Amino acid sequence: MTFVLEEALGGESEMVCELAQSAKELFEKSFDAAKEGEVKAAVAPGRVNLIGEHVDYTGGWVLPFAIHFSTVVYGRGRVVQDSSGNNGSKAQCRIVSTHYPHVVEFTLDKSDLKPLEDKPKWANYVAGCVAQYLKDMSGTVLELEFAVCGNVPLGSGLSSSASLEVAVATFVECFVLPPNTPTSKERAIVRALKCQKSEHEFCNTPCGIMDQYVSSAALPGSLLLIDCLTNDYEPVVMAAPSSPENAVKMVVINSMVSHDNAGGEYPVRVQQCQVAEDALKGIGKTLRTATLEDLQTITLDDLTMRRAKHAVSENARTREARRVLELGDWTRLGQLMNGSHESMRDDYEVSCEEIDFLVKVAQSFDGVYGSRLTGGGFGGCTVTLCQEKH
Repeated sequence: MTFVLEEALGGESEMVCELAQSAKELFEKSFDAAKEGEVKAAVAPGRVNLIGEHVDYTGGWVLPFAIHFSTVVYGRGRVVQDSSGNNGSKAQCRIVSTHYPHVVEFTLDKSDLKPLEDKPKWANYVAGCVAQYLKDMSGTVLELEFAVCGNVPLGSGLSSSASLEVAVATFVECFVLPPNTPTSKERAIVRALKCQKSEHEFCNTPCGIMDQYVSSAALPGSLLLIDCLTNDYEPVVMAAPSSPENAVKMVVINSMVSHDNAGGEYPVRVQQCQVAEDALKGIGKTLRTATLEDLQTITLDDLTMRRAKHAVSENARTREARRVLELGDWTRLGQLMNGSHESMRDDYEVSCEEIDFLVKVAQSFDGVYGSRLTGGGFGGCTVTLCQEKH
């Protein structure tokens, strides 16, 4: 679900149009409007993950959907021949954000791509994405000047970083891909993989593919069941209510506890899963294919076993959630969501006091089917399934 200028300013929601206008005004304030280069804009959404948490980096299944909160990149770019005559390529970038209204300048060289030093943290999310496209260029200079405006709450577990990355990648594609390159499922997946690699290489975050994938490939009115091993997806549409009485809503609540996937605990969970994966190889299984019974046949310390139990049970819950969501079995879907939260709280230990409180309060209300932590954890948001009339 990414858009270029005409769609962003003409066919999108009022919220996105306001973001685009703010980005345009900041760009015109920060840069020389008379400078050469074609002006473009790109938009990419944040996301909520209904279920399937912390399994994307072990090839599991996830079930996210895009939200209207988005990031807009508005600016100018062009590709020119490198006057030095060598076969390398460079990117010369000047960027500014409504969250950091000071122009940041940097140059990337294809021969020595590495994270920026002495620059604001957010600049590396941008630089990493530009670097992925620079790898495919030869003998040229990519010149970019752009402004960023987004309203995905930072540190909320709604993927503000992926929204930024995919918006930047879509913007860069306006200048490095052949004119009129059609949007396609394949293009969206390639873009997502580039953004994931960017976060690995420039932001020190060993994230899975889910966040960048759904921001790049989301479809209106659908969730995506993403197979994080094959990098394929299937659209999943919620069953229509049989009557107004049976209509449901997803409610997202921000705990206001900020999290950071590049922090210490997230990489630790990734490593613990890798230990479990190594043990499962001995019986020809992975966290994706194993059952809870399989886990009883291998030797792991208690902590790693609980991490593995979460991954295995969460994959099963996610596959079942797809089925009951299409059937409209909200009671069972709520049970799966509650079970997912318990697993994340007790086995994976990525919840926190504030999140647990929000989930418990939500579950106590009439008309609520289920509630859980959504996103990487250690703060962020909850997602609750409830009757619309409540």
